[in-house]
Amino acid sequence: MNAQQQGQQQDSLNIRPQDLSWKFWHVVPIYPYGKRRTIRKEVVKDTIWTFDQLQGIFYVVVPIRMTVVKLENGGLLVYAPVAPTKECIRLVQELVAKHGDVKYIILPTISGLEHKVFVGPFARKFPKAQVFVAPHQWSFPLNLPLSWLGFPAKRTQILPENSSQAPFGDEFDYAILGAINLGTGSFEEIAFFHKRSHTLLVTDTVVSVPENPPEIVQLDPYPLLYHARDNGLEVVEDNPATRRKGWQRISLFAFYFRPSVLQVTPWGEAFREAMKAPERSRRAYFGLYPFRWTQDWKRSFDALRGDGRLFVAPILQTLILNRGPKETIAWADKVASWDFQQIIPCHFDSPIPAKPHQFRQAFTFLEQNPSLALNNQTHPLPQEDFTYLRQIEETLNKSGITPPRLTHW
Repeated sequence: MNAQQQGQQQDSLNIRPQDLSWKFWHVVPIYPYGKRRTIRKEVVKDTIWTFDQLQGIFYVVVPIRMTVVKLENGGLLVYAPVAPTKECIRLVQELVAKHGDVKYIILPTISGLEHKVFVGPFARKFPKAQVFVAPHQWSFPLNLPLSWLGFPAKRTQILPENSSQAPFGDEFDYAILGAINLGTGSFEEIAFFHKRSHTLLVTDTVVSVPENPPEIVQLDPYPLLYHARDNGLEVVEDNPATRRKGWQRISLFAFYFRPSVLQVTPWGEAFREAMKAPERSRRAYFGLYPFRWTQDWKRSFDALRGDGRLFVAPILQTLILNRGPKETIAWADKVASWDFQQIIPCHFDSPIPAKPHQFRQAFTFLEQNPSLALNNQTHPLPQEDFTYLRQIEETLNKSGITPPRLTHW
C-alpha cells in the first residue's frame, strides 16, 4: 500500500455518512443507492488520477470510474464524472489546490445514463469548467434538451468532430465512435489519448477483468459474500478466497447475464428455500437466492479473464457493436494508430498495460473474414456463454426494438 492509499484509509475512518450521500440516486436507482464511497488512485505521478465508485443491480457490483488529467499549463480535465459526493469533491479539490482549477469536463458517451446522470451535478461544483459532450445526445423515454437534464446551458457544448478544434487539442487526440443505430436510440463513445503520458481513456468498449475483487468492491464485502454461496442455505466465511469466488461470479453475471455455467432455480423451489434461509432480512432479499453454479463454473471466468487480456464486453459484441461493424472497425483502426502504453476504462480493471495492436485485436470478432478473426483473437470467449445474450438479441429483433446485426458491409 502506497502513502496515498494509507492516507485515504486513515481518512476513511473519519468519513461521515453525509460525506457519502448521493441525493439523486433515484434517477438511476441502482446499488449502492444514496451512499457512495470514492477511492482516488494516482496512475501517473502528478499527472493522472482515477476515482472509483461502485454500481450494480442485485449485488452484481462493479467499479465505475472517473479519470482526472493534469493539463500541461495548469488545471485539470475530467473524463466521465462520477457522483459528486462531498468525499469525492474533497478529493478533487485536493488536486485543484495543487494543480489548478477543473477546466474541462468530458461526457464521452450518449447512451450511458450511469455516466450522464453525474455530469450536471458535478459541473455545478466547478462553475468555471467548460462541459464538452459527445455529439448526438439523446434521452429516453423523452428526448429532452441537455439543460433539462441538469447540464449548465451556458457552459455546455458539443465536442468538435476534429480534436484540433478543441481547446485541449494540443494535449489530447480523440476519436468518436458512432452513432450506431440501436432502434430506439444509438450508441456512441469517445476515446481520449493523452499524448504526454501515452495513456488511452475509454468508457465501455474494452475492459480487462482482475482475478481478485477491486479495492472499491471490498470496502463492503456483502455483495461478494452473497454471490460466493452455492445455495441460499449456505453461510460463507469472509476470507480472501471467498471474496475472490464472489467477485469472479459477479463478473460472469455482469458480462453474460446468464453464462452457460449458471442454472436458475425454479421459482417454487427458490421460495421454499428462502423460507429456510439463515438470513431473511431485506438486505438478503428475504432469503431469495435462485442460482445454482455448475461445479466447473470457474472455467468460464478463466476463459473470460485469459491472462488479463483486453476484450470487448460480450454485451457490446452481441447487442451493439455488430449493428455498426464498419464504423467500429474504422474507429478501432484510428485509436490503434496512437502510441499508447496503457488504457484506463470506466469499468473493471485499471490501468491496463496494453499496446495499440492489443486494442485492435479485441475487435477482430467483427472482421468480415471469419478465419482472420479467429487467427487474430488468440483466446476467443466461449461461444456457449453467449447463448442467453443471443436469445435476448433474437427477442429484440423480432419485436422490432433493435435492428438486426449487419453480417455483410
